[in-house]
Amino acid sequence: MALTKNDIVERVHELGFTKNKSVDIIESLLEIIKKTLESGNDVLISGFGKFCVKTKNQRRGRNPATGDDLMLPGRKVVTFKCSGKMRNKINPAEPSISPETF
Repeated sequence: MALTKNDIVERVHELGFTKNKSVDIIESLLEIIKKTLESGNDVLISGFGKFCVKTKNQRRGRNPATGDDLMLPGRKVVTFKCSGKMRNKINPAEPSISPETF
């Protein structure tokens, strides 16, 4: 199940903030992130990861309904690369497998 914005607000509320203050904190944080990305700058959160704005070039595509070729315009997309610490939490070290196991 996905973590929603409302879930995050609830968790901030559990830290002792009022419900309205929790909503304001999360809304302000998300607005800062959005404005930073809109301006073309990256958002780096140490120990978590980095949000980057990348430019995709114009490319050839196909209309799935008709099969007609068309050109898709270039666009900007947001990518996320997790930090090494986060990667290690997601993929905990597994015990090494020795050759004798087989």
